[in-house]
Amino acid sequence: MAEQLELPRPFDPVALLEQLAVRRGRPIELLPVPARPHAPCGLLVSTLEADYILYAADTGALHQRHILVHEIAHLLLDHAGSAPLAPAAALLPNLSPALVQRVLGRTSYDEPQEREAELLASVILNRADRADAADRPGPAPARGSLDALGLLLSSGRSPEPGPADGERPDGGPGDGGAEEGRP
Repeated sequence: MAEQLELPRPFDPVALLEQLAVRRGRPIELLPVPARPHAPCGLLVSTLEADYILYAADTGALHQRHILVHEIAHLLLDHAGSAPLAPAAALLPNLSPALVQRVLGRTSYDEPQEREAELLASVILNRADRADAADRPGPAPARGSLDALGLLLSSGRSPEPGPADGERPDGGPGDGGAEEGRP
C-alpha cells in the first residue's frame, strides 16, 4: 500500500491529507490540541460529514509528522473505531456523540489496528525520507553515521565513542585477539 501511494515531494503530511481527502471525497480537518497526560497524542474521529485528526500541538515537528501519518494510515487501511468516545468528547465538547462513527486513539499498540497503522506510517515515512534525500544535492550520509543514528533511535542513548571496527582501543591496528595482560 505504501509503495502505491503517491507521496508529495518534498514530503508534507498536510499535502498528503489533502490528496487523501480528494480521493475519499470528504474533508479531513486537522485540529491541534494541547497534550494531556494519559490522553492520546493523536486521535481520528470520523462522522458522516468529515474526518477529524486531532494531534498534540505542543510536541516536536517530527512527532507531529508521525502522528499525522499514523492517523492517515488508519484512513488508508479503513480501520473501524475501537477507542472509547471519552477522549474525543473531552477534546470536542460540541461534537454530538450520535454523529461519531469511528474513533481511533493513538495511545498504545496492544490493538492490531494500532500496530498496523504504526507499521504503515513507518513505511510511508521511510519511503518519503528516502525520496526527499534523493532529491537533495550532495553526497549521501556515511554508512557509520546511519549506523550511529540507528543505534541512537533504537536505544534512546547517544552512541559511545570508541574504536573503529578492527582497531585496538589505543588506535593501533587490531587483530581481534586480546593483548598480553589484557582480557
